[in-house]
Amino acid sequence: MGVRRLKKIITILTIIFGLFISCSNGNAESSNKDTKVSSENTQNKAKKVLVVYFSSTGNTKRVAEFISSDLKSEIFEIIPEIAYTSNDLNWRDSNSRSMKELSDESARPEIKNKIKNLSQYNTIFLGYPIWSGEAPKIMLTFMESNDFTGKTVIPFVTSDSSGIGSSAKKLEKLGKGATWKEGRRFSAGSTEEEVKEWISSLGL
Repeated sequence: MGVRRLKKIITILTIIFGLFISCSNGNAESSNKDTKVSSENTQNKAKKVLVVYFSSTGNTKRVAEFISSDLKSEIFEIIPEIAYTSNDLNWRDSNSRSMKELSDESARPEIKNKIKNLSQYNTIFLGYPIWSGEAPKIMLTFMESNDFTGKTVIPFVTSDSSGIGSSAKKLEKLGKGATWKEGRRFSAGSTEEEVKEWISSLGL
């Protein structure tokens, strides 16, 4: 075999080997990229959060919007079929609508709107005001109207002085199959920074 022919064969083999190495690296990079994307999608799915709230005077809405903004999550407002007036919310009047509902164990105020895609979320922040130490009965309507199986529920409430008390426990009984985290009370004057600090402490 001549020297020139031998050199030509070596050159061809070198080119073929180089192409093989390049393809192998490309496939590995593609595989790593696909794995990374898959991992990111899994993490994003795991962090799918929805903030749900009922607000009668705007205080709970304010905190809910702070949470949604910090987590960049979607938000859903529970809207009563019949809106509450200021007279309805007069806790000093035992005959006001809100007080009558609280004293009636069977009361379930109707909700005007519904969540159609609750199944896609696995973490639910649930907010409501405290009325005479209790959750408004419309919150019971909401709990009984949805399936929380496999979800993590994190309650938060707003009030002038009353704590979250046993209100979350009563809702938890209706949210069967869900994991409930300890809730937090916020005052009307709570700042966005306070809300963010709480969210950070949850380790989501």
